Amino acid sequence: MLNERAQILLKTLVERYIHEGQPVGSRALSKFSGLDLSPATIRNVMADLEEMGLVASPHTSAGRVPTPKGYRLFVDTLLVVKTLDKVELNHLENHLHPDNPSRLINVASQLLSDLTRFAGVVVTPKRKGAVFRYVEFMALSEKRILLIIVTPEGDVQNRIIFTHTPYSQSDLIEAGNFINQHYAGCTLDEIRGRVDIELKQLRSEMISLMSAAIAAGGEAVNESSEAVVLAGERNLLQIDELSDNLLSLKKLFELFERKTKLLQLLELSRQAHGVKIFIGGESDVSSLEEFSVVTAPYEMEGEVVGTVGVIGPRRMAYERVIPIVDVTAKLLSSSLSQH
Repeated sequence: MLNERAQILLKTLVERYIHEGQPVGSRALSKFSGLDLSPATIRNVMADLEEMGLVASPHTSAGRVPTPKGYRLFVDTLLVVKTLDKVELNHLENHLHPDNPSRLINVASQLLSDLTRFAGVVVTPKRKGAVFRYVEFMALSEKRILLIIVTPEGDVQNRIIFTHTPYSQSDLIEAGNFINQHYAGCTLDEIRGRVDIELKQLRSEMISLMSAAIAAGGEAVNESSEAVVLAGERNLLQIDELSDNLLSLKKLFELFERKTKLLQLLELSRQAHGVKIFIGGESDVSSLEEFSVVTAPYEMEGEVVGTVGVIGPRRMAYERVIPIVDVTAKLLSSSLSQH
């Protein structure tokens, strides 16, 4: 356990390093800590902190920088989180309003990026029992049909269905009308439960089209529910300590492309109450060794359905990023639940 003097010096060192991006020396620590200590005393405390693995000395400088372990102690026990200023809060409130729910996820990701200048990320809601407003069939060729599904939120999903039987445009209109008249507002699971009984009144070739449409619709909804929406990835190229580390950036952008491991990490945040922070290797994702991820779950009608977050360097202003992520998650929850 650090004594009060060591805590103040570590807090000062982390804050100066986040602010300036340069190793912090004894003179700066004496100036900004508010402690009346000799340079020798400060050096002794720094040596103790280095021995504990909380700070490190780059070879090119007499100053020190925080390690991931030092950042973790700072975030857990020394950080004073700022409240969001009125301009930023108004900006979030004005853009995360419930009148256009189909755009909320993309907007939230972009806002996180804009306000932090890092990468914003949002896991789209898992749609348990998703319903549709209407479907439409469009002939692409004799045996290729485009299925268009529109949800109550205005989201549009498209799927191509390959059929063994050719369908006329009138057949496709009839099939769309039947589904919309009998099943609009039902979940796909409910439709499957009713289909065997109710489709017997249709011609056999129409049953085949309906069954294919229900299967394709299920795939479309499930696939869209696992999406990760990213914004502002290129902001990370502008950060000095990252732009010099091309290997780390290459690994990160490969992670962005694959998204599977990123999704697994963000899924861990679903169980968290409020903001969760992964610093460097804590994420167990090798591509994120040089980065920090700040996340928070968001809800729809009281149920956690996704995660919002920011990916940036370990040297980020946590006291500012944390409330941005937290408030974004809460406003997104409110807007989705109002619809």
